[in-house]
Amino acid sequence: MLDLASTIDHTILKPDSTAQQVDVLCAEAAQYSFASVCILPWHVARATTLLEGTDVAVCTVVGFPLGATTTAAKVAESVNAIAHGAREIDMVASITALKSGMHDAVLEDIRTVTQVCHDQGAIVKVIIETCLLTADEKRRMCSIVTQAGADFIKTSTGFSTGGATIEDVRMLRELVGPSVRVKASGGIRDRATAVAMIEAGADRIGTSSGVVIVR
Repeated sequence: MLDLASTIDHTILKPDSTAQQVDVLCAEAAQYSFASVCILPWHVARATTLLEGTDVAVCTVVGFPLGATTTAAKVAESVNAIAHGAREIDMVASITALKSGMHDAVLEDIRTVTQVCHDQGAIVKVIIETCLLTADEKRRMCSIVTQAGADFIKTSTGFSTGGATIEDVRMLRELVGPSVRVKASGGIRDRATAVAMIEAGADRIGTSSGVVIVR
């Protein structure tokens, strides 16, 4: 039987999310043995304390949700989050740089953040916001993320014009290198959709509906 719980990043990233909601999220993650909780940087230290002694990782977002902050800012965010207990960093790639044809800058942005995180034992998931990209741009990002040495390529922030699709997950899985895993996120709210994403090649599922999915 598919162990969906171990693939789920139990997520709450809304700007009006509260500390009390994070407390509930962490309790649920521990109860169901989710892979991680994915939360705003503000709540990282709190979640780290709540999840101490469990196998649930603390994940947070960097350059979120637009990816348009500088590399130095993303590095600073990452270092601060890791210092407070984050073990997984979901960084948003610079979509504006990609759209401007600045491919070397996109690569350097991701590579720099990845190296800093890896040096401190954290893994990196790169959000490419597939809903904003052409097919050629998706292919380009698969190559860049692979070259940069990141651990995951991730479809979406969940805050743009669309979320994960089966077609995009399948494409990403086919195009990234064997050392890069795929995270599907955005709009995954039921078990059937989650299973379909896994079958298409996703290794992780980002969702705020983790409890509903596993139940």
